[in-house]
Amino acid sequence: MNRLFDFDKQFGNVIGTDEAGRGPAAGGVFAAAVYFPEVSQGLLIDLERVNDSKKLSKYAREKLYDVIKNNSINSVVCVEVEEIEKINILNASLKAMKLACENIIQTAQLEDFITLVDGNKLIKNYTYPQRFIIKGDGQSASIAAASILAKVERDRYMDDLASEYINYGWNRNAGYLTPEHLQAIDEYGLTKYHRKSFLRKHFEKQKQLTLF
Repeated sequence: MNRLFDFDKQFGNVIGTDEAGRGPAAGGVFAAAVYFPEVSQGLLIDLERVNDSKKLSKYAREKLYDVIKNNSINSVVCVEVEEIEKINILNASLKAMKLACENIIQTAQLEDFITLVDGNKLIKNYTYPQRFIIKGDGQSASIAAASILAKVERDRYMDDLASEYINYGWNRNAGYLTPEHLQAIDEYGLTKYHRKSFLRKHFEKQKQLTLF
């Protein structure tokens, strides 16, 4: 944990941001932003397991989610499927990051700070200092924390959608195109939560198979 926070310290005041849900073919994309106004020894102990959320168990993420929420100024934003289809998934992810970071800036009334963005892209139309950090969720405490918030909130969102559309297994696959999910699409069709642009290749393949 000290290493992750030391990374952030070299930049001064840091807002970390990360997204969850760029790859799935169903559901919105989420982004979180996190700013730690104070880093106590107790917080370091509580967060000792913070790392890339994909490497943590669901139980661990849920426990860390509460610690992060209670010890940071944070924001989580979802850009829904309709907008993803209009502006594409990359732009939707960056828009969610932008909105989440701007919420932090307004809430914390920050002036001298930098935004660390996970990945290899800068946030578009963002008028504040920023820097992208490749694999930032393994280097920056603020990005790692944002990764966890975004992942947990998106998983909860997909659990809710799974209770509305029970045939697609979204509580298990989070909208990714697993064999179970693809089979359900072929059997039951698409819902309003599917990203149709993500399924073009699948339907083209199905169309080709019917020709033989």
